[in-house]
Amino acid sequence: MTLEIRPVTADLWPLLETLFGPQGACYGCWCSYFRLEPRLRDALSRDEKKQLLEQATQEALPPGLIALDAGVPVGWVQVTPRAHVPRWNTVRTVSRPLDGDDPSDSGLWAISCFFIQSKRRGEGISRALLDAGVTHARHNGARIVEACPIEKAKHSRSVGLFVGSVSVFAQAGFEPVAERKPGRPLMRKVLA
Repeated sequence: MTLEIRPVTADLWPLLETLFGPQGACYGCWCSYFRLEPRLRDALSRDEKKQLLEQATQEALPPGLIALDAGVPVGWVQVTPRAHVPRWNTVRTVSRPLDGDDPSDSGLWAISCFFIQSKRRGEGISRALLDAGVTHARHNGARIVEACPIEKAKHSRSVGLFVGSVSVFAQAGFEPVAERKPGRPLMRKVLA
């Protein structure tokens, strides 16, 4: 398998729309879970969430990367500055910043969501997206990239893996820096 991984800009929106399908990835989320506060997210329809993500692809800094296999979309990762995923930064979340870190710091980035085409899960696509995400973050000024993956899911194809797997992040050089909930460490990679 040879993947092409690219930032999702407006011209690639139709491919992300195809990947997410009519359900909008995870139950109509359209990758809004960490981007919007719960009340607003719950008040929006699936189509409104979709429109917000499409609008984000038109901004100077794309909201994430898409993996293509022979031109067919097979995976996505949301990789952004922490400021773009405000729900990640609230005091009650396991992903909240370390004491002293400012979530508005443009050098502090988050890898918050993955979506892999269901029939392609378990093939290493998330690892390829993670590596590309770190490179993308570095090229856009990141000094630190963080994630809050899950230690164990019910099975390797679980939808609960949308935050990524601890083992995949550990293999990519991320180290745990806090654990506010068992099995959900905040992991960090400092970029040179």
